Amino acid sequence: MIERYTRPEMGKIWSEHNKFETWLNVEILACEARHKLGEISIEDLNEIKAKARFDIKRILEIEETTKHDVIAFLTCVAEYVGSPSRHIHYGMTSSDILDTALAVQLKSSGVILLDNLNQLKSALRKRAIEHKNTICVGRSHGVHAEAYSMGLKFALWFEEAKRNISRLENAIENISVGKISGAVGTFEHLSPKVEEYVCQQLGLKPELVATQIIQRDRHAQFLTSIAIIGASLEKIAIEIRHLQRTEVLEAEEFFSKGQKGSSAMPHKRNPIVSERITGLARLLRSNAIAALENVALWHERDISHSSVERVILPDNCIILDYMLALSIKLVDNLIIYPENMIKNLEQTRGLIFSQTVLLKLTEKGMTREKAYAFVQDSAMKVWENKDKTLKQELLNSKVVLNYLSVEEVEEIFNYNKLLKNIDYIYNRSINL
Repeated sequence: MIERYTRPEMGKIWSEHNKFETWLNVEILACEARHKLGEISIEDLNEIKAKARFDIKRILEIEETTKHDVIAFLTCVAEYVGSPSRHIHYGMTSSDILDTALAVQLKSSGVILLDNLNQLKSALRKRAIEHKNTICVGRSHGVHAEAYSMGLKFALWFEEAKRNISRLENAIENISVGKISGAVGTFEHLSPKVEEYVCQQLGLKPELVATQIIQRDRHAQFLTSIAIIGASLEKIAIEIRHLQRTEVLEAEEFFSKGQKGSSAMPHKRNPIVSERITGLARLLRSNAIAALENVALWHERDISHSSVERVILPDNCIILDYMLALSIKLVDNLIIYPENMIKNLEQTRGLIFSQTVLLKLTEKGMTREKAYAFVQDSAMKVWENKDKTLKQELLNSKVVLNYLSVEEVEEIFNYNKLLKNIDYIYNRSINL
């Protein structure tokens, strides 16, 4: 299901063909570097470049015997190249090509994810501006609090998207390192200039200190950054799921013509995209934990991380690519119901103005403790009697009218003042 929705570029990056093609590119670049150092003749280099290729079926066939994918790959390439193949992989260890090629794949994946994140950021900004003055009720602990702006929900997610972009940019920078330094990273059989050349050609930086491998804290940072981005998308999805509940219905996923919500109940319009995003975020977090487990390895390297990475690295890149594509469409096409927002805002019959009443009474000289107790007592009467409103309770109270005029009480419940500082927030975030 995921592959069907993933952009083809991401799928191509993690294909078997691209993996082996990147391995071969690393090997050829190392030969080019050694030629520049006078270690390989131009004739041999040209023959390597002309003949070097691979056949995936043949690689898998050889691996059945060798039980080693890199050796199987090198054997297959050597069958095409012939004698000059003796220069290929000279002084290198398997992880030199594995980790360097992996860095290329992760960097390429990161660029795609960054592009998606920027698209999501733009979509969130657009909806934030559109609904800047769309009043809805704010909720804390799931209970009506004070008035809020639907636009602020989008602005909040917009700011988080900006932070996620910074996180991912940093993670991409830290994962974009290569290593061509031999069996334990000491350059015993290769000049460091080979590593410098290969990394430069691939757009990577050389790993300053390595063992047999590039250290896995880099990969853990990449996957934890992806997991955080997934958690942000889950946050958006869960909010939409709550807002789409029948009892709330302040927002709703776009429901296309011909779409079905239930095999049993024809009336159903379910938040399936948001639910899908929520579920996939769990995979990203689980895989991030596995990446953290890979940081600690025995001595200069063991192989326990390898099998894990073959699953979690492509999976998380592909999953997040898919989730971002879903999220962009979700935000772009989200249906907003302002009339239901006002209806819900009025459900508690003025209780959302309780703090305003409290502050007005203290401004007029009542102690905060007395004002709080009085307003809470009035609010509890409204909670318990659905025929009452907070405004009526206040206008019927001699205590209140000793402090506030009827006009002042009426003004407390003026909706026009609810978002009086919204421009200040937008100017420091959205930059209108």
